[in-house]
Amino acid sequence: MQTSLPSLDVLKTFVVVAQRLNFTHAAQELHLTQGAVSRQILGLEQQLGYPLFSRRARGLTLTPQGALLLAPVQMALAQLAQALARAGEQPGTLRIKCPTCAMRWVLPRIIRLQNERPEMHIELTASVSHGLDFSSEHFDAAIVFGKPQGKRLKVHHLFDEILTPVCIPAYLPDLPQLTDLTEKTLLHPTRDRRDWLLWLKAAGQEALPSAKSQHFDTLDLAMSAALQGCGIAIGDLCLLEEDLQANRIVTPFPLSVVSGAAYYLVYPESAVVPAALNQLVAWLEQQAQQSRSRLENLLTSTQTH
Repeated sequence: MQTSLPSLDVLKTFVVVAQRLNFTHAAQELHLTQGAVSRQILGLEQQLGYPLFSRRARGLTLTPQGALLLAPVQMALAQLAQALARAGEQPGTLRIKCPTCAMRWVLPRIIRLQNERPEMHIELTASVSHGLDFSSEHFDAAIVFGKPQGKRLKVHHLFDEILTPVCIPAYLPDLPQLTDLTEKTLLHPTRDRRDWLLWLKAAGQEALPSAKSQHFDTLDLAMSAALQGCGIAIGDLCLLEEDLQANRIVTPFPLSVVSGAAYYLVYPESAVVPAALNQLVAWLEQQAQQSRSRLENLLTSTQTH
């Protein structure tokens, strides 16, 4: 019976070789010689008592034992790396993942919270992705866009996505008509142009009014381009709240549409929730309620003029 465990370096070498199926390529990634990698694998096989790879003229293939071993070793190394990262963190640090499009709303509020409560330590990480797998990603909570996916999640609704065209004040005349968009550049946050088409359909128009367009990978990039005077974008009113209040950007048309999507704060359900996370949840829910109230007042004011 095997009683001693292989070293972590050797197990890491096994994983890299199994991924590359080539000693030379694995050696380059590990910054070792090909001979050193080959000797580590041979020593591991001798220690275990069975072969992990079949050596063939065209390269390597995993044996059934090697294939059975690969996934558990990868998982164990990943869990160990996460544990080491957690141990090295400042005690009480909350790690929050946030999509880039929501950063303009979330970041200022996180900073204000930390200024009010300097004992709280929050590490905010921006990501272009909207999803999160808490079993493989090292975060305590996340801001997500759209319906949260996954089981055993605690979900807190922050605000709905409300879309309307936005641009700098000088980009369109006062009281513009849809025909004023004919020669303007439309800024699209998605390749399928669905946000503009959704708003136009609500305005009674099926087709895009202008052939001039630029496409971006995120809503935040499209709104940033509008703030620079590059065109007119479909923007989310809650995300642009501070820019609207400062008149850096305007909503030239009174019509806005609810897309059906929303922003949520989520974290895994567990018996024990850190006190700092409960404080963060309460703070962001309060801030979101204030944003929704200010937005309702803004929309009411716009529709009455």
